[in-house]
Amino acid sequence: MEEIDRRIVTLLARDGRMSFTDLARETGLSVSAVHQRVRRLEKRGVVRGYAAIVDHDAIGLPLTAFVSIKPIDPAAPDDAPERLAHLTAIEACHSVAGDESYILKVRVASPVALEDLLQQIRAAANVSTRTTVVLSTPYEHRAPDVAAEPPGGQDGPA
Repeated sequence: MEEIDRRIVTLLARDGRMSFTDLARETGLSVSAVHQRVRRLEKRGVVRGYAAIVDHDAIGLPLTAFVSIKPIDPAAPDDAPERLAHLTAIEACHSVAGDESYILKVRVASPVALEDLLQQIRAAANVSTRTTVVLSTPYEHRAPDVAAEPPGGQDGPA
């Protein structure tokens, strides 16, 4: 990826609503050149979308937890993500190495709602759970600094 494209991606990751005019000013390109580069980055899948960052407390979902899951029957098919996709309280599902198979990030209204969600997760996916409740979040949604050159030079590690 060219250095200028890295700069554009970094700027958009920090502010997805940044105008083409502001991107042009920050990169030293013309507005039309920035527009073309952003569209190309979108088509290549480098920029996959733009999203609003929501205040979960304000919408009634103040409790965040991480739920580690592992199958009760290790020989069972590894289909937990599909079995749990209908549970909208699950914000993210990460496949992980270690004792557990997946770590889920969940957001709910209360401890009672978390308990109910855990029962739904166990029943839907036939898994055991281990839960960590988040007390506070000093930072989240940090933008990557893709403007920096990757380790090992332009093409990455040797």
